[in-house]
Amino acid sequence: MYLYNLTLQRSTGIVQAVHGNFSGSKLQEIVVSRGKVIELLRHDPNTGKIYPVLSIEVFGVIRSLMPFRLTGGTKDYVVIGSDSGRIVILEYIPSKNQFEKIHQETYGKSGCRRIVPGQYLAVDPKGRAVMVGAVEKQKLVYILNRDAQARLTISSPLEAHKSNTLVYHMIGIDVGFENPTFACLEIDYEEADMDPTGEAAQKTQQLLTYYELDLGLNHVVRKYSEQLEEHANFLISVPGGNDGPSGVLICSENYITYKNLGDQPDIRCPIPRRRTDLDDPERGMIFVCSATHKTKSMFFFLVQTEQGDIFKVTLETDEDIVTEIRLKYFDTVPVAASMSVLKSGFLFIAAEFGNHNLYQIVHLGEDDDEVTFSSATPIEEGDTFLFVPRALKNLAMVDEMDSLSPILTTQIADLVNEDTPQIYTLCGRGPRSTLRVLRHGLEVSEMAVSELPGNPNAVWTVKRHIDDEYDAYIIVSFVNATLVLSIGETVEEVTDSGFLGTTPTISCSQLGDDALVQIYPDGIRHIRADKRVNEWRTPGKKNITKCAVNQRQVVIALTGGELVYFEMDPTGQLNEYTERKEMSSDVVCMALGRVPVGEQRCRFLAVGLADDTVRIISLDPNDCLSPLSMQALPAPSESLCIVEMGGTEAKEETGETGTVGGLYLNIGLQNGVLLRTVLDTVTGDLSDTRTRYLGSRAVKLFRISMQGSEAVLAMSSRTWLSYTYQSRFHLTPLSYETLEYASGFASEQCPEGIVAISTNTLRILALEKLGAVFNQVSWPLQYTPRRFVIHPESSNLIVIETDHNTYTEETKQQRKQQMAEEMIEAAQEEEQELAAEMAAQFLNEDRPESVFGAPKAGAGMWASVIRVLNPINGNTLQKISLEQNEAAHR
Repeated sequence: MYLYNLTLQRSTGIVQAVHGNFSGSKLQEIVVSRGKVIELLRHDPNTGKIYPVLSIEVFGVIRSLMPFRLTGGTKDYVVIGSDSGRIVILEYIPSKNQFEKIHQETYGKSGCRRIVPGQYLAVDPKGRAVMVGAVEKQKLVYILNRDAQARLTISSPLEAHKSNTLVYHMIGIDVGFENPTFACLEIDYEEADMDPTGEAAQKTQQLLTYYELDLGLNHVVRKYSEQLEEHANFLISVPGGNDGPSGVLICSENYITYKNLGDQPDIRCPIPRRRTDLDDPERGMIFVCSATHKTKSMFFFLVQTEQGDIFKVTLETDEDIVTEIRLKYFDTVPVAASMSVLKSGFLFIAAEFGNHNLYQIVHLGEDDDEVTFSSATPIEEGDTFLFVPRALKNLAMVDEMDSLSPILTTQIADLVNEDTPQIYTLCGRGPRSTLRVLRHGLEVSEMAVSELPGNPNAVWTVKRHIDDEYDAYIIVSFVNATLVLSIGETVEEVTDSGFLGTTPTISCSQLGDDALVQIYPDGIRHIRADKRVNEWRTPGKKNITKCAVNQRQVVIALTGGELVYFEMDPTGQLNEYTERKEMSSDVVCMALGRVPVGEQRCRFLAVGLADDTVRIISLDPNDCLSPLSMQALPAPSESLCIVEMGGTEAKEETGETGTVGGLYLNIGLQNGVLLRTVLDTVTGDLSDTRTRYLGSRAVKLFRISMQGSEAVLAMSSRTWLSYTYQSRFHLTPLSYETLEYASGFASEQCPEGIVAISTNTLRILALEKLGAVFNQVSWPLQYTPRRFVIHPESSNLIVIETDHNTYTEETKQQRKQQMAEEMIEAAQEEEQELAAEMAAQFLNEDRPESVFGAPKAGAGMWASVIRVLNPINGNTLQKISLEQNEAAHR
């Protein structure tokens, strides 16, 4: 065994997100780091959903992540700073669906050390160099280039060390094709270190330092350094060359400042604050993250404050000299760790806490009536602009990715009496906190449920033509009848399909390009596209007991264990093979695989017999119906399914990981066990059997399609899905009630759905969150939850929630009342009426704190509640609010 670790579910919090064209196509993708996992996300512009394409465990800590593209290149690479003491450059290879390591250069010791680079990364916008920085002292610059075969090359590191220096942030400046330049936010602590009184530390100012890589002399020089007035927390690079004026935007406490070398004067603009904000008025305001959007004709920045308000920032220029910074309130979203504006017009928010969101940018905020704040507006030092936050106007949320980050505490218990325990976990921070109930299984979206006139025993879907994208009919079989439903805008019964309605159906399928076949106890009905019907009747008093069909072949088992084989000829006629095969005992179940692309037939037939064996029989014309291999079973078989699956799987015995692709025979047993056996595509031999207990009922198997490849739905007392996802096998239960029979279903609204029957209902289901191990239900909380206990008699949860720097509801109302009175008092006599209206509006407005954030009350202010919660329906049975500055602690 070579297991490093086994996690129930990969981490869901995102530390950093970057976007680019990593697969070299026009599609923009997002690469996210989840601590020790790197993941590639792709956005589907048609559905608006964002889905993971690849997820890789790196067995280390990803400290920083940046995309870059070589000049003239068509795809982006990813450079990673980690705790390995190495710079790693990855390229995504779409054909293999994996990241390949292009370069891995060692420069320091391993571990997150303060003087070993890796904490900061900055890339030259033209992709010519990358700077790797440590928290203290060390900086290295690597030159990126191409060799004769156009492969990426990397130079030896060039040092740009400066002792007694701490780094806050680092970016590459867009200087066109001049020498690559990097800007760093630094502080020199030498004097502060020597001064025991601490005065020097108070007076030390931050530095903005430019480092230039001289490509001619092949070394890095410290080109320029300047002291900053306010304490800054990060920098934004401004497009340069032909695209813009170049330079940097410095985001500091209460101000955003534009700086550039040369004749450019500093342009400084205050950060707007919310009007009638309950926050402590002495508290400074900072921007926490940004995203740049650039086209050939324009560029703008979206920057977000720590309250979640996004501002659109534009620069006014006069011949490459910036004259004005303009800010305009855009929208309010959860506070992000990273923001990415995709060229397709979407904004991805990797939230600091709670779920991550994808928004469509509906408007660019140009034609609305929001006030534009300008650095040119005369305003006294210390004053700022005021705005009123509102509901989303320029953004529309289109997708949400579940995130449990941060998990504060967890307990496992079966409070709902489902046999399988649930995981109860407290997540989040402040007003975005939640209690989440996790259940093992895939989340099922119920698209439609309709009652049927009786209890059916089987269901199938068929297309009219092989090239059709969507299914045309749903066929439902009852004990003594068959119902055919047409799929369109609505699902309606039809009588002219050619199917025999007065008999139960054993199986049906599309045959050839445009024909259908119905197998019923007394024969086979071949329905041509022009509604001509060919019938084959069973001989004597025999009936068809079992059958297996695909698009070109039909195999039936008659009473007594006799096999009859039919194959479609080039004219579309269904022909019986001259010989029949007598099996040694009764046939219990049968299966055929799909016809491989470019071939005439599936070469193997799997037959389960009453003597507890499974036999593989050849359908090759040279040795048709001759036995190839046999496998004894521990219990009688119930159903068989041959599927072609591929993926990377850890081999249990050796710990090796290899690509496993090929045919698999799935065997469902009557004792609730599923066997998966490798079926050799040449010899038909069965090998490498894996076993899994699924439930207390006999296992029925159904082949469906998931993400364009074959998957198996296994039904026992629970329904399970066996599928490959991101090159790995998964066998996961569905979090849904017991089903009895199913088939794949494709329609315009549900391209990869499932149609299933449960008692007397027909259900159309969709599985969207493939790869997830748990599905979750979320109940909102008021403050950050700290701990919970389960009440043993009632199974209710008792949760304590506590936040520092927060008002209680009562204090909040008192403060609002006080501010409303101050508004009226401050107004002139002629403005009294207007002020009273504004005060009343302020008192009545309700801003949900889960969206707009909770006001910060100041140090030493505590708010707390004790809540009794029903975990089944999420109802709060009792909530005890503690007084201001009382805190419930665990």
